[in-house]
Amino acid sequence: MYRKAAIAVLLLLLSGTSILKGQASGNSTIDVIMSGYSAKLFISEPVTDQQLEQILKCGIKAPSARNSQLWKFTVVKDYALIADIIRNSTPGNIIVIVSGQDTNQSGINVDFDCALATENMYLAAQSLGLGAHIYAGPVGIINSSKKEALGIPEGYRAISVLRIGNIDKSVDATSGASTRKTFQEMVNYK
Repeated sequence: MYRKAAIAVLLLLLSGTSILKGQASGNSTIDVIMSGYSAKLFISEPVTDQQLEQILKCGIKAPSARNSQLWKFTVVKDYALIADIIRNSTPGNIIVIVSGQDTNQSGINVDFDCALATENMYLAAQSLGLGAHIYAGPVGIINSSKKEALGIPEGYRAISVLRIGNIDKSVDATSGASTRKTFQEMVNYK
């Protein structure tokens, strides 16, 4: 009896330690954010159509100024096109190009709204156990010479590129990501 109680206390202490370290909160959204990282090592197992549809629906549900939703998502599954846009591409991965409509409407920041949609999809991919990586570098090339080939509508410009794919499950936020700044370095109270 004493041994079972001691084991139970030990297990409680161990689980409490991981909670104190921010490993788990009991809230699935916070857990995805706290354990996520920008994946770099993808494998060639393809993303399923069901996963992709869920991810895109999460992008559509992002908030936008005045609920204007001035974005379009271009899904690229063709490996040759992907390899032409991002380096170190992997077969089976997909990219989503998030484009924003050009507008002069006061109070609307299309770049910000598209960033929110990108982040929603980024988090959705990670919550499904996939890897995700956001790129801004290829945007200039897309806008200058690849819009027509990618079917980006007239009056829109690429804002971000989201790569989604399966990843090696042995890599995690601790072993796969660069060091983050501390809470104290990033937060200022007044």
